[in-house]
Amino acid sequence: MAKPTNLTKDELKALQENVKKLNQVNMELGKLENQKHKILHEMNEIEKDFDAMQKELENTYGKVSINIDNGKLSEIPQKDE
Repeated sequence: MAKPTNLTKDELKALQENVKKLNQVNMELGKLENQKHKILHEMNEIEKDFDAMQKELENTYGKVSINIDNGKLSEIPQKDE
């Protein structure tokens, strides 16, 4: 008995559906990775802005602790060595 040379219609349809689903998932993953890259870049920019502001505040007020709820400044306790 000779081996079949083609898939059955049902097998082909199932295979095509699985390949389509896999391609869709890969495309969605690519979109998510792109969003992740954009968010990480944005986070890096925000951190640069934060560091610059922190240096500016330190130049103005010295090394102090700042309450971010009310803006109150307090000295940072020095550790005895």
